[in-house]
Amino acid sequence: MERERAPRLSLDLLRGFHAAARHLSFTRAALELFVTQPAISREIKTLEEQLGRPLFRRGGRSLELTAAGQELFRAADEALSIIDAAAVRVAGAVRTLSVTTTVALASTWLVPRLRRFAQLHPEVDMRLVASNDMVDLERDHVDVAIRFIPNWIASRSNHKLFDYLQFPVCSPALGCDPQRPLKTPADLGKHVLLEFETVVYGRPWYDWQQWCEAQKLRRISSAGWLRFSHYDQVIAAAVEGGGVAIGKLPHLSQHLREGVLVAPLGAPGTVRLGAFYIETSCTSPPELVTPFVEWLHAEVTLDTTQVPYGRRRT
Repeated sequence: MERERAPRLSLDLLRGFHAAARHLSFTRAALELFVTQPAISREIKTLEEQLGRPLFRRGGRSLELTAAGQELFRAADEALSIIDAAAVRVAGAVRTLSVTTTVALASTWLVPRLRRFAQLHPEVDMRLVASNDMVDLERDHVDVAIRFIPNWIASRSNHKLFDYLQFPVCSPALGCDPQRPLKTPADLGKHVLLEFETVVYGRPWYDWQQWCEAQKLRRISSAGWLRFSHYDQVIAAAVEGGGVAIGKLPHLSQHLREGVLVAPLGAPGTVRLGAFYIETSCTSPPELVTPFVEWLHAEVTLDTTQVPYGRRRT
C-alpha cells in the first residue's frame, strides 16, 4: 500500500494558528493579524481537518492547546521566526523593535532619549508599550522589557540596568526660599506636597507613602496636597514651583542635570525602592535586541557620570 502523504500546510494557516496559540484567543489573534475572528476560526478548523486531530480544547470562554497543538506551536514558532528573520535580511526591510517599561520611566526618561537611538539606528522602527502591568513578552510580541522590580519581588532576570531611587524634589526657587527652608523631613510640613497615585502590578502605589515608610516616618504633615494620576503631571507642577514632589532616579536625571529641579534633602533624603532589570524575548533576533540594550547601558553611564544621584545641586 502507498503511504499517506503528510499534508503541506499553508503559511497563512500556520500564522493564524501561531497567533491563536500564543494568545490562547481567536479574538486577539484576529486583532493582531487584522482579520476577523471567524476567519481565524476557519483557519484553525482547516488545519485540524488537514492534520486529522484537534489542536485546541475549547471550553466555554477558555482555550488551551492539545498535545498535538503544543507540538505544532513549538515547530511553527521556530520556523516562522527563521522565515521572518531571513525575509528581513534579504529584503533589507525596516525592522520594528518593541519595548515595554513603566509609564513613568517611559514618559520622563526613555521617550526623551529615543531620538538618539533613532539617529544611531535609522533602520529600526520603535514600538513602545508603556504599562505598569507585568507584560508577557512572548504573548504580547514585545522584544525588550525594562522591568521595575520593587524590593518585595524577586527578579527573574540578573541583568540589572539601574537602581530605583526616590527623594523629595522641588524647583530651585522653592528649595532656596528663606521663609520656608527645606533641610529636614520636618520642614516639609510648610509646603504643599505633590502626590503621585498609581497602581503597580495590581497594588496601589503612593509616592509619599513609599518614601515615608522607607524613611521610617510614621506620618508627614503638609501645607496641602495636590494629587495626580500621571507622573509627568507631578513633575510639571514641581518645575513650576507648585510644591514638593517625590523625585525618581533615573527618571529625573535630565531635570537635575539641567537644574530645573533640585533635591533639597540631599543624600539623607534618598531611599532605594527596587531596581530596573532588562528582560528580552527568547524569540527576538539578537541583532535587533543587542544594539538597543547596549545603547541603554550607554545612556545609564551618561547619567551616572553627570548627575549627583540623590544629592542637592549647588
